[in-house]
Amino acid sequence: QVQLVESGGGLVQPVGSLRLSCTASRNIVTINVMGWYRQAPGKQRELVATITRDYSTDMVDSVKGRFAISRDNAENTVYLQMNSLKPEDTAIYYCHADVRLSGTSNYDAYWGQGTQVTVSS
Repeated sequence: QVQLVESGGGLVQPVGSLRLSCTASRNIVTINVMGWYRQAPGKQRELVATITRDYSTDMVDSVKGRFAISRDNAENTVYLQMNSLKPEDTAIYYCHADVRLSGTSNYDAYWGQGTQVTVSS
């Protein structure tokens, strides 16, 4: 079983910064796309940013210029650097990864447990 362990959430004032991390918990053959989603109270979960194994990135328009996604393939870790945070960024942030395990040929989707980000003065 794969676990994605997230860290780095918390309370920050507007225009502040946070850095989220997510690491896969076991030796994995290949992780393809990794990404971050978020869910604000009363809203659907939305995609924030994704990064492929060869470092191509995509990001929702509302965070472009403020957030950056990166990854360390050797450490099976993905990061989300969040700058110039706004109150509307407040949400639970979930890590996502498409993982192929040893002895299998398919990629399966895994999710982290979520980490709360609150932007408030």
